[in-house]
Amino acid sequence: MTRGNAHQSKVHYQGKEEDYVIFVEDVKAVQDWKNDRSIPLAQVVSGFKIFVTHKHGAQNAYDSPSKATLENEFGTNNEDECMIKILEGGTIQETESGQRQGPKNDNMGPRIAH
Repeated sequence: MTRGNAHQSKVHYQGKEEDYVIFVEDVKAVQDWKNDRSIPLAQVVSGFKIFVTHKHGAQNAYDSPSKATLENEFGTNNEDECMIKILEGGTIQETESGQRQGPKNDNMGPRIAH
């Protein structure tokens, strides 16, 4: 696992009621898939998981959508079909995160009060 400078690509889809995010391998994989649908979806997405952000864009905390939420937005609760619709209609976003933030040693060894 990298400690910093991790590259992350995702597709953000702004729906009628919610915002949806799926993580993808990279931008090129999504573009190649859009041009050639014979490429397996498993080579495009990074984990078969859809996230919902409760209308807070692509930068907020992610939750799992309910089957009813998917059904209302996409007309189906099949996650594979929903991912295809998100890939087709969403916008690709790339981010590069810096070093991890926050404490790195909560225990602090002998400096902690016992």
